[in-house]
Amino acid sequence: MSTTSTGTAKPRSTTSASATILAAGLLAGYAADSILADPQRGHPVALFGQAARRLEKACYADSRTRGALYAAVCVGGSAALGHVVDRSIGRRRGLALAATATAAWTVIGASSLRREADAIGDLLESGDLAGARERLPRLVGRDPRGLSESAVARAVIESVAENTSDAVVAPLFWGAVAGTPGLLAYRAANTLDAMVGHRNERYQNFGWASARLDDVLNLAPARLTGLLTVAAAPTVGGLRQQTWQVLRHDARSHPSPNSGHCEASAAGALGLRLGGTNVYGSRVEERPQLGNGRSPRGFDIGRANKLSKAVGTSAAVLLSAGALLGRRGLRHG
Repeated sequence: MSTTSTGTAKPRSTTSASATILAAGLLAGYAADSILADPQRGHPVALFGQAARRLEKACYADSRTRGALYAAVCVGGSAALGHVVDRSIGRRRGLALAATATAAWTVIGASSLRREADAIGDLLESGDLAGARERLPRLVGRDPRGLSESAVARAVIESVAENTSDAVVAPLFWGAVAGTPGLLAYRAANTLDAMVGHRNERYQNFGWASARLDDVLNLAPARLTGLLTVAAAPTVGGLRQQTWQVLRHDARSHPSPNSGHCEASAAGALGLRLGGTNVYGSRVEERPQLGNGRSPRGFDIGRANKLSKAVGTSAAVLLSAGALLGRRGLRHG
């Protein structure tokens, strides 16, 4: 049988260049986030949120079908935008690299996450518990009133652990799988989950599709985050075997199908005990205990950030390599 390429197959050099550009763009975007962080005004994700909120007002109904159509328009439109950008650039490699890096920088939120966590940690370490409580809603949705130092630290560490997947590993994962459309579509889905994925009276039905889509898109990234946390445990004085045991034993007890993998592995690596009572306005949730260490303190937030950075950097390198090898492998296959 002839192995001559068909007229629709991409030349090997083009496929190789595309894979290299994607891998380099993901790394460059991650580096840009580390150096530049997020813009204070006019962030594209914030602009998307504003547009999604206007669309919600126009099409809202207490209906799963209407909510599914809303999610499809927002996420599908974001993926289509990424595809249009890729098609318009074509084979101009410099522009393609810049576009991929810009998209990655836009959707990765590692620096902003760690900056907010550090600010609260600094307040706790200086003894300003009231200031830490006041700043906490910028990072988590729970009610900060009356929280102790340990409870504030726990809230921050749990948020850092969860968002290491949501804001770093997951966008890199979907960027490696689907390029610029994957980067933009994932961030759109994750943003919709934050906007309408709540289990309250208004969004119980309308937000159902957005919440389930976010769960599905985070299945693989959350588990990868847990495994990378096991590998990175020694960077914060943790033991890989202990972290693995906590991950295996406690992750499934969390009500989220994904967050438990991130939080349990972080608890094991940091030698802490996470979980407990969370208050969200009038709603109270009892979360299962994750890990069997001591209660968190303010200084543990810096350790959690260090762990998050190690996991995020490992993910950027691993997934960029995966994008490079995977696309070349598809070509050879």
